[in-house]
Amino acid sequence: MSVNHAAPRDPETRLRRILRRLPQAQRETLVSFAEFLAQRHPAEEAPLPEPEAIPRPREETVVKAMKRLSATYPMLDKSRLLNETSALMSQHVMQGRPAQEVIDELETLFARHYRRLCGEEE
Repeated sequence: MSVNHAAPRDPETRLRRILRRLPQAQRETLVSFAEFLAQRHPAEEAPLPEPEAIPRPREETVVKAMKRLSATYPMLDKSRLLNETSALMSQHVMQGRPAQEVIDELETLFARHYRRLCGEEE
């Protein structure tokens, strides 16, 4: 009985094997190229889920608002929000900007990113 050492036919398995053999810089290049191809030929995707309707408490800290908004918009890539949310948090903590103002702006920020994801806003 012979053992078949041929490359697997499953593209995901083949890509995983290739990724494991490449140095980190080339891995990043391969991933970037795959992302580029995915943008050019988007797959049929399921409709984007609606945000969760989590009401805003009367008294809420900025940190709790961030957690609530993350739960409200679980479909958003939080790393894409990091710079803006960090700047708002810093304004609150370091500059004493009122929590209610920062939370209002955070809600606007999350909603804007959701609309962008839906293709409603550039």
